[in-house]
Amino acid sequence: MKEIYTKTGDKGTTSLKGGVRVPKDDIRIETNGMIDLLNSHLGLVRAAVAEKDVKEFILSLQKELMIIMSHVATPQGIENQKELHCASLVAKMEEKIDSMPHPDGFVIPGENQLSSQIHIARSTARTVERRLWTLNDKYGVKEEILVFFNRLSDYLFTLAEKYSK
Repeated sequence: MKEIYTKTGDKGTTSLKGGVRVPKDDIRIETNGMIDLLNSHLGLVRAAVAEKDVKEFILSLQKELMIIMSHVATPQGIENQKELHCASLVAKMEEKIDSMPHPDGFVIPGENQLSSQIHIARSTARTVERRLWTLNDKYGVKEEILVFFNRLSDYLFTLAEKYSK
């Protein structure tokens, strides 16, 4: 990053990839803001988890979120060259989900701090998913991204349950 502030957003606009200016409340900007929030929550989870394999997997999810954000910020008609890894990560999440115990009913978060933090990440992932569907209606979103977020919230649900014991 060359500069922390540019003053170009002081009038309520920001740039998409390629320099296209849009209002700061554009659905693409709102969606990326929610993905950024999710990434921050996942960072807290990663910092709190002790198991190396879980830390590494969460980091891989965080890196994918950054790639997805670049796709969200790419205007129609411009090709994004960053390769998505959503499909392979979905397969890994499904393996992990299938290997963890599933609760028998509704879950009320709050058993401990780590589990609760994972639930916050899970509910943020659901918010991102809703924003992506709104974005999809207006601009289109790659199906693999939509599937990724649906499975991500499922994975985080089972991970939170794993750490609630």
